[in-house]
Amino acid sequence: MSFNTFGHMFRVTTFGESHGVAIGCVVDGCPPLIPLNVEEIQRDLDRRRPGQSRFTTQRQELDAVKILSGVMAHPETGVQVTTGTPIALLIENTDQRSKDYSEIKDKFRPGHADFTYEAKYGLRDYRGGGRSSARETATRVAAGAIARKVMPEVKVRGALVQIGPHKIDREKWDWDEIARNPFNCPDKDKAAFFESYLDGIRKSGSSIGAVIEVTAEGVPAGLGAPIYAKLDSDLAAAMMSINAVKGVEIGAGFGAAELSGEQNADEMRTGNEGTRFLSNNAGGVLGGISTGQPVVVRFAVKPTSSILTPRRTVDRKGADTDILTKGRHDPCVGIRAVPVGEAMMACVLADHFLRDRGQTGR
Repeated sequence: MSFNTFGHMFRVTTFGESHGVAIGCVVDGCPPLIPLNVEEIQRDLDRRRPGQSRFTTQRQELDAVKILSGVMAHPETGVQVTTGTPIALLIENTDQRSKDYSEIKDKFRPGHADFTYEAKYGLRDYRGGGRSSARETATRVAAGAIARKVMPEVKVRGALVQIGPHKIDREKWDWDEIARNPFNCPDKDKAAFFESYLDGIRKSGSSIGAVIEVTAEGVPAGLGAPIYAKLDSDLAAAMMSINAVKGVEIGAGFGAAELSGEQNADEMRTGNEGTRFLSNNAGGVLGGISTGQPVVVRFAVKPTSSILTPRRTVDRKGADTDILTKGRHDPCVGIRAVPVGEAMMACVLADHFLRDRGQTGR
């Protein structure tokens, strides 16, 4: 299996399977002398960790990360810093229940990658999906924690802004509220509604989709390049690579199709701090290059495909059959996708920052 690496200057390779011994990643290209300790990485991983509320899978993984290489204590200060060599991170799997999948090892789960994996490789890891499992995203979050350190002046934050057809009230947006509810939701009232709404879906054995918004503030103007290295195209590819993501938009996104040219164009003025924009429909990117405004990305996460309702499918021999998926699954996988989206934003920005520095010397 190839294509387990993304990025150019800031390069991340992930490895491991959902029900394997461990998962992990290797981060290559991180500059030296950046202070980095395991607690900083663990902080982000804890936000993604399963089993923290009744609204996520009850698989109990501590997601305790270990730094295997790429850091050392500075000989003068004693502070642990990056060395400029590959940083290897390891997260052991401790709560696999492979037996939950034994009854479906010869059946393809609708909505999962079972059929396509078998079509491509001639076999698949039926124990939770192997590499196609969202378990792999923990390694991205770990890499994202390092990426944040490359650009400490950039603030990357994400929020859940929609579950099913129910959207938040943007007039009630409060970043501090996200840490106070299990949905990563910035609207207190809508978070209260989501609690009862998702309870009903969870108890029925079904699932629902969600929309996540990720914003990066403090991004300097000039990151990205025209044509084949556009910042927004790399961001779109990064978000689409997240498990269960089926759509991505930048700035006004699909809503731009409903705007006139006068409404959509972000007008500019000059002030004491230089050029400023009067709106941000472009989502902080024009011509594939950052404008200096907040970079805004939204992505849609489909409903979890593993549900308790019997579904029609076929088996490996091509015979029609039915399937009932057991095990521990998220009724709304989008809830835990927030820190994953933040991590992918951070990794892409760090990569473009280092690319820009290498080309322009800034």
